[in-house]
Amino acid sequence: MTTERDPLTEKVIGIAIGVHRALGPGLLESAYEECFCYDLHEAEIAFKRQVPLPVAYKAVKLDCAYRIDVLVEESLVIELKAVEALTRLHDAQVLTYLRVGGYPKGLLINFNVPVLKDGVRRLVR
Repeated sequence: MTTERDPLTEKVIGIAIGVHRALGPGLLESAYEECFCYDLHEAEIAFKRQVPLPVAYKAVKLDCAYRIDVLVEESLVIELKAVEALTRLHDAQVLTYLRVGGYPKGLLINFNVPVLKDGVRRLVR
């Protein structure tokens, strides 16, 4: 984890906070993803949803069913959750996506919290 901040990350967190304020906790991850992506589009921030992430093993690339929830501007991995609590396993998932995909930074966002700032983790490779 890190406290590294940058304008893109701050803007994305602001969008997530707006979604959380409108919907609150308790919904499915897919509902948050839909609303989050709608707001990214409205803010004219480039993103892709459910980005496949193959794993390189020896001389082949294997499709192991890894999918990045949202990839913002080809550099910021967003992993959305709606769980009781974030664990080290969730951190490891994002760090793996960063390492395997060669991405510099990621956000792990858990919408199932009373105040969203308590559900956001910033991670860097």
